[in-house]
Amino acid sequence: MDRRTFLKGAGTLAATALGLDGIAAKEGRVPRRRLGRTGVELSIIGLGGIVVANTEPDEARRIVVEAYERGVNYFDVAPSYGNAEERLGPALEGLRDKVFLACKTEKRDRAGAAAELRQSLQRLRTDHFDLYQLHGLRGMDDLEKAAGPGGALEAVAEARKEGLVRWIGFSAHSAEVALEAMERFSFDTILFPVNFVTWIKAGFGPQVIAAAEKKGMGRLAIKAMALGRMPKGTPRTYPKCWYQPIDDPRLASMALRFTLSQPITAAVPPGDVRLFRMALNAVTERFKPLTKSELAELERVAATADPIFRLAA
Repeated sequence: MDRRTFLKGAGTLAATALGLDGIAAKEGRVPRRRLGRTGVELSIIGLGGIVVANTEPDEARRIVVEAYERGVNYFDVAPSYGNAEERLGPALEGLRDKVFLACKTEKRDRAGAAAELRQSLQRLRTDHFDLYQLHGLRGMDDLEKAAGPGGALEAVAEARKEGLVRWIGFSAHSAEVALEAMERFSFDTILFPVNFVTWIKAGFGPQVIAAAEKKGMGRLAIKAMALGRMPKGTPRTYPKCWYQPIDDPRLASMALRFTLSQPITAAVPPGDVRLFRMALNAVTERFKPLTKSELAELERVAATADPIFRLAA
């Protein structure tokens, strides 16, 4: 990665912290940035619904209220996150009109996506989604099914006409699929891995974020706090993470600040509440861009890590 390009992005982060790019953060609260051409301003940290999956209803409510009170207004969920929808819906009661709620579908056919969307609306106790996304596009065949005739995208576009959806996006773990998806349809947003190991070591991510920025799309990030693939035989300390997450506060802060130094709006931390709170702490303290020595340290860490995503051969 070009060091000068990165440091230029770090300067953008400094401007954001001062309120020159979006809304300035109140003391102790999460800053906000604009989400592409939507004009909406989101907290730079979002709460993934998986955080409240398998919690008791009272605990889910406490987590959601805590996040909201600390400045989080971006919440993202999906039917595939266990009972997250059933927990998040009640937990957002009284707050729904004050937050940005994103949901997703893994269905690829029109009828299946339409039914799942309406089921999600019911579970989340809302009459619309601010953002609805095609979830986890995996390959070109997958994209063709979802975006082709009779595909899920038709159902989502129809839901937007009906007022059930405001904006349409997608998520993917493949750079090639993401780039093709952006050519197939005028999506409003992309949710994509932006991670220091994959970015520095594997060159995975810069081309997707650049293409989305050029189109004026909102850029949302996942996997900022991933270190690498889970080594075989390693016990899963964080059951909701399929990869090896960073749980050292200093390294987690640097990894998150790396992601937020790229031209994105927000990052969704891992689905464990301990890691989510770690991310909140990293961005609500005095927010500083990475120094040259910190970037060099991340480069050393990346050199020994096993990237969770790579470009296709």
